[in-house]
Amino acid sequence: MWSNLPFDLLANIFSYLSPDSLARAKSACRSWHAAAALAVPHHHPPWFLALPTRGWSPSCFAHNPVGENWHVLPLDHSVSALRPIASICGQVLLRVTSKTWLELAISNPFTRQFRTLPRLNVARTNPAVGLIQHSPTQSCRNLGFKIYVAGGMSEAAGGGAVYQPTIEMYDSLRDTWHVVDGPMPVEFAVRLTVWTPNESVYSKGILYWMTSARAYSLMGFKIMTNRWRELSVPMADRLEFASLVSRNGNLTIVGGTSDGDVSVWELGEDDDWSVVGKVPFELGMKFLGGKVNWGGVKCVGSNGAVWLYREIGSGMIVWREVIGGKKWQWSWIEGCCSIRGREIKNFPIKGLLLHPDLAHAAF
Repeated sequence: MWSNLPFDLLANIFSYLSPDSLARAKSACRSWHAAAALAVPHHHPPWFLALPTRGWSPSCFAHNPVGENWHVLPLDHSVSALRPIASICGQVLLRVTSKTWLELAISNPFTRQFRTLPRLNVARTNPAVGLIQHSPTQSCRNLGFKIYVAGGMSEAAGGGAVYQPTIEMYDSLRDTWHVVDGPMPVEFAVRLTVWTPNESVYSKGILYWMTSARAYSLMGFKIMTNRWRELSVPMADRLEFASLVSRNGNLTIVGGTSDGDVSVWELGEDDDWSVVGKVPFELGMKFLGGKVNWGGVKCVGSNGAVWLYREIGSGMIVWREVIGGKKWQWSWIEGCCSIRGREIKNFPIKGLLLHPDLAHAAF
């Protein structure tokens, strides 16, 4: 029966498959491979990608939200010292840690492709890195993405080092960096260099970073005007952990206090924060596993999902959008302790959310 289906109907059926099932369908025969290549995938929850934060492993691990199972992905990179920063258009943005100055690379862990990006115009150590990817519902690879690097320290003309009050932007369509015009307060350059991790969120024309020092605060860069702004963080002086994430394009903060509560805030039109969700108390206690605070907890979010996690073997809390409606639901995900009988040693991870891209890009 399958061999008699019209080509366009077969492609439409394939569009409902998850990425791993679609890959298997492609390998069945030439006809299915051609039909699968034309399939436009329907919405599926993003996969959770777990990468080591210390050193570089020959493998990373991915959780399939459709089958609720873990996969091991072998990595084949010519550069061994790498640190994950963020996901971008089905790929992973990485920092080459063997270099003193910032050097970036991109990798597709599902196709094992890898390449380093061109060097910046100004050599910098420890700058903040921000990302903008276009149309998440379309093919980002064709539409391109932009990387912003702000602050950092550079060599001074007379020796020593100085804070760099400039921003550089990488355009993937041109494969080049250029320095962005516009003033940047020196105090912002200092805070971006010393107190800001690499996590960033782009929302409604503004690229945001959050300081890692208590009390937490936000720094935003308006892309169209090249102007800076600063925002407060709700309960900033009481949070034991706070993460800046994106939830369906909205600027979102996930944070926990010493009394065990974890709340999710979103920024409104008038720069007011409102609580849009809370981790159920039972899930929170299960996640803490007897600990008395939320220190060391990490969080990552995207369209359709927000994950709280710590290590590869520890359980994780997920807040997901229910398919077919606007409701979000909390659930528990078991950590990755073994795959097909092979024991996985526990280690600290950097979690990323992405939709697998199985097509070989023109790296």
